[in-house]
Amino acid sequence: MSEAIAAYDPAVDAPAHHHPIYDYDSGPPVERGKFAIWLFLATEIMFFSGLIGAYIVLRSAAKSWPDPAERLAVDLTAANTFILIMSSWTMVKAVFAAKKGDQGGLVRWLIATILIGSVFVGVQVYEYFELYHHGALPSVDIFWSTFYAMTGFHGTHVVVGVIWNLCVLIGALRGKYSAKNNLGVELAGLYWHFVDLVWVLLFTIVYLF
Repeated sequence: MSEAIAAYDPAVDAPAHHHPIYDYDSGPPVERGKFAIWLFLATEIMFFSGLIGAYIVLRSAAKSWPDPAERLAVDLTAANTFILIMSSWTMVKAVFAAKKGDQGGLVRWLIATILIGSVFVGVQVYEYFELYHHGALPSVDIFWSTFYAMTGFHGTHVVVGVIWNLCVLIGALRGKYSAKNNLGVELAGLYWHFVDLVWVLLFTIVYLF
């Protein structure tokens, strides 16, 4: 009797009207890393949605709102936006190189992404210094308060992305990634694309309207 019970397999011997028993403890049907990064990005979307929503409400409630073109270096920031968009392309190339097992290409495209991201941050820091010298401080009015809040938080995210890609680059130089093991590169890419997309929205809302 005990031998018959031990030989019983629920997935094979269950009656036709019963569903086989499976092990659902293995986690979600996607890689845990991807699940975690998408969950994290969902919280980031809510965070930036709150910032943008507050900006729109405050601007709508204000009796008058300054023309961004009169206060901000729109042309410089437009060029900086193009630079950041280019970094999304280099990040895509890095992910493709990782999936192909192209170690040299992975390293080169990661370096390009890091350099472009650093240039973006450098231009933003330069803009902040220029605004500071002209007395444009967060305490002056609501325009500058919201401007520094949104662009400052985004700039911090770009710095985090650059550091993240730098860590991935160190791993790539050590041969950590291959055609079958490249999830770390893909996760960094997802975060980087999110940061780029957020900036396009911020640039459009803050600098152009």
